[in-house]
Amino acid sequence: MTDVTRLSAAELAEALRKRELSSVDATRAHLDRIAAVEESVHAFLHVSGDDALATAQDVDARRAAGEEVHPLAGVPIAVKDVIVTKGMPSTAGSKILEGWIPPYDATLVERIRAAGLPILGKTNMDEFAMGSSTEHSAYGNTHNPWDLDRIPGGSGGGSAAAVAAYEAPLAIGTDTGGSIRQPGAVTGTVGVKPTYGSVSRYGLIALASSLDQAGPVTRTVLDSALLHELIGGHDPRDSTSIADPLPNLVESARRGATGDLSGVRVGVVTELQGEGYQPGVLARFQESLALLEKAGAELVEVSCPHFPYALAAYYLILPAEASSNLAKFDGMRFGLRVEPEDGPVTAERVMAATRGAGFGDEVKRRIILGTYALSAGYYDAYYGSAQKVRTLIQRDFAGAFAQADVLVSPTAPTTAFKLGEKLDDPLAMYLNDVATIPANLAGVPGMSVPNGLSDDGLPVGFQILAPAKADDRLYRVGAALEGALQAQWGGPLLAQAPELV
Repeated sequence: MTDVTRLSAAELAEALRKRELSSVDATRAHLDRIAAVEESVHAFLHVSGDDALATAQDVDARRAAGEEVHPLAGVPIAVKDVIVTKGMPSTAGSKILEGWIPPYDATLVERIRAAGLPILGKTNMDEFAMGSSTEHSAYGNTHNPWDLDRIPGGSGGGSAAAVAAYEAPLAIGTDTGGSIRQPGAVTGTVGVKPTYGSVSRYGLIALASSLDQAGPVTRTVLDSALLHELIGGHDPRDSTSIADPLPNLVESARRGATGDLSGVRVGVVTELQGEGYQPGVLARFQESLALLEKAGAELVEVSCPHFPYALAAYYLILPAEASSNLAKFDGMRFGLRVEPEDGPVTAERVMAATRGAGFGDEVKRRIILGTYALSAGYYDAYYGSAQKVRTLIQRDFAGAFAQADVLVSPTAPTTAFKLGEKLDDPLAMYLNDVATIPANLAGVPGMSVPNGLSDDGLPVGFQILAPAKADDRLYRVGAALEGALQAQWGGPLLAQAPELV
């Protein structure tokens, strides 16, 4: 058999089902891979080898006894560190939660454990998911496996890098403004933001509650469908959870893999291409459109006139919600506690000292901005106006989906930039999410599929957007494009990446 770490999750699941391979061997192979490349990549903040092997042993024993198990049972997975895990550190990439071990699991972690997937560990991220490069982690940068001097995207760069470096076949990320899809684009992986509310947010350390959504990070569209179906579905503990069952995502991915998109209308968003987009990114986008048309899809030009205002609206709504959500980190209840060096130890002074020491610069920047936007006299001018723009963007989506079944664009305007290149220019950093943010503001699902290399030899992504609760459309179109591209490449894009070891 080929190197176990090179197998897709679906291939690995099939080998486990046929008992050609044990989960213990598969898990150990990925732990060995982590040990070999982590010094270069730094995708993980915590590796839970013993716990992962114990889960693998249990799955193997259940299979040997003839017990029916989940199709993904025994397939290892990595989890972004913004998702709480019982008995395992959960820091959200911040010093203010250093060493905190939650007493409970997030709902999606419960589902992963119940299905028997060994959790390899927790992946690195921008602090509290604030960033587009994973350079704002309090625990050091993650490096892009394609070029170790470049960023892996953010905030979920650790999850994307772990999958791209073959340290894990599956990972969980969270997407507030593109934090699954943008890392997917720059690392050559598949990243999916589900419909808002279709995957439980219970147990996610909140950044912006009206925007956050957990989802899959994988190497193939089918793998994302398998993981999405596992973690999705209604959760009564999440007040924003959708009661409707998920559509059949795996069936849609398999249907798309046949390469037939007859009858599918693909809307090309005028506002999400052109100025500011790297020429190589646009070239790959046009080539991908031609492949979709060849598969039978009808291409339709659509305009979403308020999309150019999405970035500004997002960077008022997100900081406002973050300033509220992060108020709980006060040095009183859990996590870091710092007392003032001199003077009286009052609650107010402990909070100030704790937050000053525990939060990084980007988190402080956004809390200050959000608090200002919510303050008396400015609420209507800033936060209220941003919410009105959000409504206009939702109307743009409604109008566009009346003309097309899915909308498409490049996922990110450029390939991965060098580490440190944009750290001193927050506005330039924020522009990385210009194409992904509208989906979060509207709550619609989105997928990034790797669609080739730009002129600089680095991966780019193709974004597919669908109406709310129509996530199955992403998988049909994504699988069809993936199949057509891989037929051209002779295999997965990641096979072209330079070897780390």
